[in-house]
Amino acid sequence: MTTQTATVRTLRDPVASIRWSDNSPLTMKIETRLGPLQTRHGRFVGGAADQVEVIEVDTGKVRALILPTRGMSIWRLEAGQVPFSWNSPVAGPIHPSLVPTFDPSGIGWLEGFDELVVRCGLESNGAPEYDAGGKLIYPLHGRIGNLPATSLKIEFDEASGRLEVIGEILESRLFIKRLRLKSRIRFHADSADVELLDDVTNDLSTPTSMQLLYHINVGSPVLGEGATIEAAIESLAPKDALSAGEIEQWNQIGAPESGYNERVYFAKLLGDDHHHTSAMIKSADGVTGLGVTINVKGLPRFIVWKNTAAEGDGYVVGLEPATNYPNVRSYEETQGRVVEIAGGETESFRVKLHPLTDTESVRQMSDKIQKLQSNQKAEIHSTPRPGWSPGA
Repeated sequence: MTTQTATVRTLRDPVASIRWSDNSPLTMKIETRLGPLQTRHGRFVGGAADQVEVIEVDTGKVRALILPTRGMSIWRLEAGQVPFSWNSPVAGPIHPSLVPTFDPSGIGWLEGFDELVVRCGLESNGAPEYDAGGKLIYPLHGRIGNLPATSLKIEFDEASGRLEVIGEILESRLFIKRLRLKSRIRFHADSADVELLDDVTNDLSTPTSMQLLYHINVGSPVLGEGATIEAAIESLAPKDALSAGEIEQWNQIGAPESGYNERVYFAKLLGDDHHHTSAMIKSADGVTGLGVTINVKGLPRFIVWKNTAAEGDGYVVGLEPATNYPNVRSYEETQGRVVEIAGGETESFRVKLHPLTDTESVRQMSDKIQKLQSNQKAEIHSTPRPGWSPGA
């Protein structure tokens, strides 16, 4: 087998190495009507990333690194020479075997968290929860982001220029659950957009319930003092008292600040006639941004996570479409915010990423959001909202 080794500098030291395989069936160059598409398949070598599988897709407008070993997460994007990622203190990608998901603290998930896009779920996607005896029953953000794909393939169509990286992930436990996530990450030649088309199937004959959240995380250089968040807001409220103290600046980004504690805002967004809505974080100069388009029929809730700590401490903002708010699962159950799936049935979830690398594309996304907002004034609550935040 012919292999190549390339060094990929993460946003922090050390340097990670990827060993690419020229002979992998997932390494290919495809000529389409709209231009070439290229893929490479490899694995990370050394350290905590050792043996993490990676697929690179290059459309000519965007380069994406997908991690099948880590739940089909998108580790990094690059478009127009602009990196879309964040400077996590976790120098990943971290192999799931080294992430203590069920650490008694409940927050072991954070030891592997450095992706641009990572899914949270499927049994639960929010805060850690314990039983009456103090035993952890639902760890922070669930298991799906630290489970490997059990199958992997690439499908493409030369006529349309479409390419999909397809992986299936099982979250299962004997006698209790068998949830199967089929993830299709779709690209088009000569386009920077990246679509996530996810279907979750209950493989058992008995009904079950699930939750799903897309943790989409943006750091420098898009993020910086004066950056802003735009979204078509139906209703928005702070998660807690600390977040309420900055409600007037919920969509304003400050400079990196040592010791900054996260602020979180819960929202419902306005959809169009086809159940689509959009949100964006844009740079202070309006030249770059990341737009997100969501189907609110499957993902009716939206979370803004502001963690504008010092650059080395994880300066990042998250745009998070979800089935629910990331409270403990039992609370979300009482509020009817779990997805019920009958035996053998499937639920679908759709998210599209728009890397924006010039003033015109940022303006167009902003216009799209403003059009959605134009017929309804945003309802902004100054304190945590009952039914959204426990104890409010």
